[in-house]
Amino acid sequence: MAERAGEPPAAGAGAAAGAGAAADTEPAGAPLVVLRGVNKHFGDLHVLRDINLEIARGEVVVVIGPSGSGKSTLCRAINRLEPIEDGEITVDGEPLPEEGRALARLRADVGMVFQSFNLFAHKTILQNVTLGPVKVRKVPAAEARSEAMDLLERVGIASQAGKLPAQLSGGQQQRAAIARALAMRPKVMLFDEPTSALDPEMVQEVLDVMISLARDGMTMVVVTHEMGFARRAANRVVFMADGQIVEQAAPESFFTAPSSDRAKDFLSKILTH
Repeated sequence: MAERAGEPPAAGAGAAAGAGAAADTEPAGAPLVVLRGVNKHFGDLHVLRDINLEIARGEVVVVIGPSGSGKSTLCRAINRLEPIEDGEITVDGEPLPEEGRALARLRADVGMVFQSFNLFAHKTILQNVTLGPVKVRKVPAAEARSEAMDLLERVGIASQAGKLPAQLSGGQQQRAAIARALAMRPKVMLFDEPTSALDPEMVQEVLDVMISLARDGMTMVVVTHEMGFARRAANRVVFMADGQIVEQAAPESFFTAPSSDRAKDFLSKILTH
């Protein structure tokens, strides 16, 4: 059964097994990410309207909805790339810092993968992946390099480690961006339309990496138009429209029996039968 609009399921609902060592920092079942009464405006446009959402450790939450519904703004608010005007966001029990070193530490714990790859064009793929751990986490260079190569192997591009981003395909660059985010050992990964800038033949290679992460228990918030990914990898689908969470449910429930007219209309336009 779908949850009522804007209300999260009980903490821990739908979480995958193997959430990792971070689970020891809070009582069992405590949600990793919590949004309470979150509001955000862009001028007169109310883009987030009283958002309430809990994300359990190890849970994969896929956020879908029409363009302009507030999906990307919600994703970016979780690591304060978009500041909010009202409400509260906590990550691992800690309120989102407003600025300074505390915010930098928070962003180290919250990995982000964007539509555009945002790799440093003048650095090799290996250098892109090792930079954050060495500069921010203070990981020794040799250790960072070893871990980076393991991650590049995991996402299938270890052979590209010595190349510059421009020498890679779009799909390879996005997989490098995922490896870079993972290198920071994040507690949660945010994906903002990670395949929207890719040619169609490159989409699946990125989705396969994300599905692998989901199966390994990574906590993930994914904004996407890829309904196949939502069906395969999500524990929960959150449907947004007009800045609000209209409904949320397990993928099978949402795609076969959406409870709101707004979601029914959306699905009728994007799903082929």
